[in-house]
Amino acid sequence: MMMSPQLAMSLSLCVLTLLLCDAVSGKKALHVGALFPMSGGWPGGQACHPAAQMALEDVNNRRDILPEYELKLIHHDSQCDPGQATRHLYELLYNDPIKIMLMPGCSSVSTLVAEAARMWHLIVLSYGSSSPALSNRQRFPTFFRTHPSATLHNPTRVQLFKKWGWTKIATIQQTTEVFTSTLDDLEERVKEAGIEITFRQSFFSDPTVPVKNLKRQDARIIVGLFYETEARKVFCEVYKERLFGKKYVWFLIGWYADNWFKTPDPAINCTVEEMTWAVEGHVTTEIVMLNPENTRGISNMTSQEFMDKLQKRLGKDPEGVGGLQEAPLAYDAIWALALALNKTAYELSKKGLRLEDFNYNNDNISREIYKAMNSSSFDGVSGHVVFDASGSRMAWTLIEQLQGGLYKKIGYYDSTKDNLSWYNNDKWIGGSPPADHTKVTITFRYVSQKLFISVSVLAGLGILLGFVCLSFNIYNSHVRYIQNSQPHLNDVTAAGCILALAAVFPLGLDGHHIKTWHFPLVCQARLWLLGLGFSLAYGSMFTKIWWIHTAFTKKDDKKERRKQSQTLEPWKLYSTVGLLLGLDVITFGIWQIVDPLQRIIEEFTKEEPREDLDVLILPQLEHCSSVKMNTWLGIVYGSKGLLLLLGIFLAYETKSVSTEKINDHRAVGMAIYNVAVLCLITAPVTMILSSQQDASFAFSSLAIVFSAYITLVVLFVPKMRRLITRGEWQSEQQDTLKTGSSTNNNEEEKSRLLERENQELGRIIAEKEERVMELRQQLRSRRKQSVTARENCSDNHYPNSSGAVSSLYQPGLPLARCLVAEGGDKLGRNSCDGSRVHLLYK
Repeated sequence: MMMSPQLAMSLSLCVLTLLLCDAVSGKKALHVGALFPMSGGWPGGQACHPAAQMALEDVNNRRDILPEYELKLIHHDSQCDPGQATRHLYELLYNDPIKIMLMPGCSSVSTLVAEAARMWHLIVLSYGSSSPALSNRQRFPTFFRTHPSATLHNPTRVQLFKKWGWTKIATIQQTTEVFTSTLDDLEERVKEAGIEITFRQSFFSDPTVPVKNLKRQDARIIVGLFYETEARKVFCEVYKERLFGKKYVWFLIGWYADNWFKTPDPAINCTVEEMTWAVEGHVTTEIVMLNPENTRGISNMTSQEFMDKLQKRLGKDPEGVGGLQEAPLAYDAIWALALALNKTAYELSKKGLRLEDFNYNNDNISREIYKAMNSSSFDGVSGHVVFDASGSRMAWTLIEQLQGGLYKKIGYYDSTKDNLSWYNNDKWIGGSPPADHTKVTITFRYVSQKLFISVSVLAGLGILLGFVCLSFNIYNSHVRYIQNSQPHLNDVTAAGCILALAAVFPLGLDGHHIKTWHFPLVCQARLWLLGLGFSLAYGSMFTKIWWIHTAFTKKDDKKERRKQSQTLEPWKLYSTVGLLLGLDVITFGIWQIVDPLQRIIEEFTKEEPREDLDVLILPQLEHCSSVKMNTWLGIVYGSKGLLLLLGIFLAYETKSVSTEKINDHRAVGMAIYNVAVLCLITAPVTMILSSQQDASFAFSSLAIVFSAYITLVVLFVPKMRRLITRGEWQSEQQDTLKTGSSTNNNEEEKSRLLERENQELGRIIAEKEERVMELRQQLRSRRKQSVTARENCSDNHYPNSSGAVSSLYQPGLPLARCLVAEGGDKLGRNSCDGSRVHLLYK
């Protein structure tokens, strides 16, 4: 690369001038190479270079900072172009004097300089580079910058997410390197803060589909990273999808123009009014480059004094000067450099080294400068200057909100001190910050209290009736009529009904009445009360029917049946009930030991409330269940179901049997019919309706109540009525002496037996009459045949035929006269001898 003679002469003159100045002042010069973009895409050097010169003057005038040295600035115009920057970087490195540090501006130029500087062991300090890519320490190990990275918005965003209690956010970005790297950094930061990015969308030029996806995914808190022109496209689609209002919050970049959403744009088809509605309430973050507090920093100037002094130096309209906003960063960059070199000089003095010993091959001094720069911390005109682990400046962030079409400052955030200055003037369409997602409110479904109280009253009255029946049965157990109904089994039935009715109360208990840890006890009470109550009540009735069927339905003679009924052994009945009860106790015991009942929660489909609230209701229902609930229910329901079906069969088979030992077996059969039908219907219905707490409780509890009521009424009320109406309250001896009612009872029983035998004999006689009629027809047909034969044949062929025929039927005989008459009259009960009838039918 060739240099012009004029340029070479100018550089020589500059060097000579610097040397002469050094000799006069007695201070050693430390040279800093700088690249200021005076033109190009970002002409930030127009204001940054004067600000840096101001800082050099202020530093060199301080006796407590680098007292033996004087900072000199050698600068070139990079034009914000990497090509031009390469040429000037070559001149700075290969021409004397040695530069102890480099100060580039513009992200593209800083990328080039920082990547090459490590080869010369040079520290690079930039005043105007915001690319997040420069935070890569592996690629740029010696790079620092007083201009905050574009990712500095992210700590502020995270702080606001925490302030408003948001843990779920969504993002939409334009596909460019700066926004992609910024969003990658945001994802890492929110993850550390326990915040989740639930949905991430990107687009190149058309945001229609990504915005629709945000709506479909129920995104509420949305971070948007895109340029101003794309922002108008995004919010036009936001308006169309109704992704704005009290349920949504958008976070945007703060360096858009204040009226960016009102600027006419042919690329969108939304009106200004529609755009204004869509952007209302959004929040922006913008890096603060001038200290908002009127305090004096390291330079002993306030930020306002600095700006006044700079504007005097510029000497023209400051609004037209490039880099005016970044000028405080350039001023503080010189101060950061000077303070770092001052600290380095002190540390080197301990090792016998000096700053002027620095060269491009000595990395010892370079490491000390890096340490000093990395630990920098001071208050400058741009705010508090400090660098993070990646060498980026930590600065304040301005937070604004669009309220009524105008941006209002609502706070500042200092990420270095994690300090949020809040003005408490934020406004929300819904009155408060919206939720980051649709809140789900858990509500438990409880049994209706009216239903529970009503059924409980019925159950309580049933229990009272059970105790009345039990007391009645025990008190009158000496009465013959009660004794003939097996009163001890009836006592067991009444006790079983009381237990079953008591199970109604725990069936209706739920979280409305009890604590969570009480629920397993309630589950146990439901199982044991209902199970044992059923075994006692139904088991005692089943035992009666079983014994009657065994004793009276065998194909034996009636005398054997009577003998069996007279030899009834009560202990066998009690043993049967005890066996059924013992089987239940063993089954329930194993169930509760191996797989105990616990409280489980059933969740239903989420429901929307009637009010316009940003919540969903998640109904839940408490159940008593176990791991293998279906298996245990199958065992219990299977055994009980078979017992119920068998009870129905036995009750049907013994409906016409009468016995003195169990005189209420017909009432028992009727009770079995009702209990079996109710149980067989209710069990599957309650399983189907288990998710409907009121219907399930109503079916199960009312089935228990009705079964118990029917059993108690059918078994005990007739006994009460008989004893009350007939006055049978005395013992068997008193009753026999006074009224003889016991004899009457026996006579009535015998009368019923005789009636049944008479009915059976009538049926047999009817069958035999039919047979006799058949025989008569045969006899008549044979007579006709014999008459015809006599007419056609001679008398010698059949001399005794008429006598033989007549001998077959002789009405004069006693047996025939007893059973048959020519006119077809039926047999009277008192006109025949029973032994003869028996002989004839044989």
